[in-house]
Amino acid sequence: MGVIPVVVGFFISFVATLLPGLLNMTAAKVSLKEGRKNAMIFAAGAATIVFVQAYIAVVFAKLINQSPDIIDSLEEIGVFIFGVLTIFFFFFSKKKKKKKKEDKELLKIRSKTGNYFLGAMLSALNFFPVPYYVFVSISLSAGRVFEFTNLYIFLFVLGAVGGAYAVFYLYIVFFKKFENKTEFFMRNVNYFIGSITGIISVITVIKIIRRH
Repeated sequence: MGVIPVVVGFFISFVATLLPGLLNMTAAKVSLKEGRKNAMIFAAGAATIVFVQAYIAVVFAKLINQSPDIIDSLEEIGVFIFGVLTIFFFFFSKKKKKKKKEDKELLKIRSKTGNYFLGAMLSALNFFPVPYYVFVSISLSAGRVFEFTNLYIFLFVLGAVGGAYAVFYLYIVFFKKFENKTEFFMRNVNYFIGSITGIISVITVIKIIRRH
């Protein structure tokens, strides 16, 4: 029984973290420049914040789940947010060549805080996991896959941390081998993310229309 929230948390977090992002790519860069051990320390810092974010999100979701009216409002707000994100990723998000500048800033930050605190800081700047875990946990609860008990919440959060760390580990270990093969994906990552947010928006709109 206790294995279910761990597995679900792991899977949900793994899928959400799998797309190339600031944390994944930085973990890969640290591995290439400073070795696997330092990259693992960076990943541990990032995973620590994932624990905090996931826990806060699920506890917040527990409070929201007690009021159906709030859930309905959040779905409508979610449609708007994901719609804006879809437009942003498809039309306004442009990659700028600031690689050297970013690397210099990264090295500057690392020299002051260390890899663990760099991972924690960059992870804390990523606010997407909080609303993501809120919506996911509410949806899982509606599908009776998740219960808002202290034990389930804790196990789910542990699974989420494990899923995120597993992705960081994959980037750290395998990025160099597949760097050339992922070039096309990296160039078009905005379109991939935009497609995902667009699909979520459409599904949520259909759900709201059916309910009314």
